Amino acid sequence: MSQISKSRTIFARTTCSSLQREIAVKRCFKPIAAREPHRHHVFHHATPRKGLRDHACENGANIHCIDSGRSFLDPFGVRIKLRTHRRCLSLLASIPPSTRPYAELMRLDKPIGSWLLYAPCTWSIALATPVGSGIDWSTMGLFGVGAIIMRGAGCTINDMWDADIDKNVRRTAGRPLASGRVTHRQALGFLALQLSAGLGVLVQFDSTSIALGAASLGLVVAYPLMKRVTHYPQAVLGLVFNWGALLGYSCVSGGYWELSVMLPLYAAGWGWTMVYDTVYAHQDKVDDVIVGVKSTALKFGDEYTKALLAGFGTLSVGGLVLAGLQAGQALPYYAGVLLASGVGSWHVYTVDLNNPQSCWQCFNAMKWTGALVFAGAAANVYGAYLY
Repeated sequence: MSQISKSRTIFARTTCSSLQREIAVKRCFKPIAAREPHRHHVFHHATPRKGLRDHACENGANIHCIDSGRSFLDPFGVRIKLRTHRRCLSLLASIPPSTRPYAELMRLDKPIGSWLLYAPCTWSIALATPVGSGIDWSTMGLFGVGAIIMRGAGCTINDMWDADIDKNVRRTAGRPLASGRVTHRQALGFLALQLSAGLGVLVQFDSTSIALGAASLGLVVAYPLMKRVTHYPQAVLGLVFNWGALLGYSCVSGGYWELSVMLPLYAAGWGWTMVYDTVYAHQDKVDDVIVGVKSTALKFGDEYTKALLAGFGTLSVGGLVLAGLQAGQALPYYAGVLLASGVGSWHVYTVDLNNPQSCWQCFNAMKWTGALVFAGAAANVYGAYLY
């Protein structure tokens, strides 16, 4: 803030038990009770009735407060904008306190990862569906549940590998394993439960698809190690996060693999992941240098990142167009791809790679590009009467 008053101090406490700090936000305003008696300016007060403690989420190192629009310097020297995030609070608050760390471990309060994992599944399901026959929404639902479960399992594996690193990164220091709220043994038991639930979803499909789905587990386990050995962990994540582009098509077609559609779609998803996860990695580039982990954000640098992301975006759009041609898609599908390309390009063009909050907003917006591609493919399925 440009001016700091000594007349009032508001404390916001994070859930990061490894950091356990109180942040003093000083402002020169009238007393809150007189000015806005209906508002809590601390996100959620800790109370004897086991209310959710003041919560600091990871998106761009923001401290989420109901008193939105105010900013301050946090202990790491990052300028923070206080903003509303009621959904995150209400979801965690609805979960029993004893299980809340596990919900955080699987990122239930941050569903963007599940959406990004789910999107390629929806593309392939729609492309595999014959025009005019209607999308199988039960299959869509199973993939949605599977995306939540397996994304959660991937986060658990990632945090088990990275607990020591996460302690030294401001955005991740409050994660359950890094902060000590969950032990490695507890996390391992929770992982077994998640994988069992994921298997329960997978066995609803044909045997070929079951084998294809199981084949992705090696990549899921290996991915967290990649940041230690290569500057391209995002490339491995792209292989993992877009497995649904293969699996969805296989499930809808009863185990038949139309590789001329599946492989371009998989490549399109891979390029898309390289775009959004490189932007995501720019949030942590300062800490990554300190702790010694690698990423495409560090490899490409600020100077070349956007140019390279344009190349990956072009690969993604090209893959989507080729998959559409091979699958016999019509105008609605290509309209969806065009809109998705425009939205994604605008966000990449406008993102400030040195602003963690701007990077988070760009990353978070990528769910809409995935949704637009699916909307175009779905419109193609249901719009047969137009052509």
